[in-house]
Amino acid sequence: MAEVYYVGVDVGTASVRAALVTRDGLLKTTAEEPITIWKPQPEHYVQSSTEIWQKCCTVVKEVTSGVQRSQVRGIGFDATCSLVVLDKNFQPVPVTQEDDPQKNVVMWMDHRAAEQAARITNTGHRVLSRVGGVMSQEMQPPKLLWLKENLKESCWDKAAHFFDLPDYLSWKATGSITRSLCTLVCKWTYCPPDGWDSSFWTSIGLEDLLENNFSKIGSMTCPPGSPLAEGLTPEAAADLGLNPATAVGASLIDAHAGGLGNTKRTMVVKRQKSSVFLSPLTSPHFQTEATYSNYPSSLPFSEEA
Repeated sequence: MAEVYYVGVDVGTASVRAALVTRDGLLKTTAEEPITIWKPQPEHYVQSSTEIWQKCCTVVKEVTSGVQRSQVRGIGFDATCSLVVLDKNFQPVPVTQEDDPQKNVVMWMDHRAAEQAARITNTGHRVLSRVGGVMSQEMQPPKLLWLKENLKESCWDKAAHFFDLPDYLSWKATGSITRSLCTLVCKWTYCPPDGWDSSFWTSIGLEDLLENNFSKIGSMTCPPGSPLAEGLTPEAAADLGLNPATAVGASLIDAHAGGLGNTKRTMVVKRQKSSVFLSPLTSPHFQTEATYSNYPSSLPFSEEA
């Protein structure tokens, strides 16, 4: 019987990686491609969802080049918590004042919405109790509010879909707009089983997101890893070099996927810049040491708009 394989795609800050693994989790091959980061203004970091998908296709084709399409039984994506903006036709909407539609991703490390985050924190809304009482500028509500307040005509009024990057990749692969609970709970204030808190969005000035049962930010959800739709669409399958209907699992945030990959042992996870250090422990222990302040300066990016 021929070996079967699975593909994992990891979209990090500056590159896209893919891995081909066996049913038993043995790594067969990997591939990596860089992705562009633009810095049009201080604290603004943007990317292109079109380029990211193209690079995903490149690395998937590379890692599967030595096996038959029928041997690849499933694919899954993880990515950074960046914000992807699309219009009603699922075309890119610009998130910069230069109005370049290809630059439609507000990156996770984009800190343009610091003032909006502080205002949201000052509301003292009950949803904040689930995020430590403070709204981080790296979460999606302040970024959405910034877009409404600063790019209303060129972005906000044209936007019909706001995706976390992991969910954008799932949609691109399957056509499903179902969001992963991993992204919505961690970065959007979604709380199952109750779901969205309408009073929160109204209190921060984003009441328009309530329209059509929150269709712009996600009215359907599922646990990470759940099978989506009918698997790969014919178009996505052609892009990736795989068979249509190949199974696709609901996505994960990249850091969460890394943690899941180490669940066979109890670990302490310590982040420093872009590195993660794991140390075996005899009992559970939780500790976070995040130092992101110098991280953007270590990355290649273009300061051109």
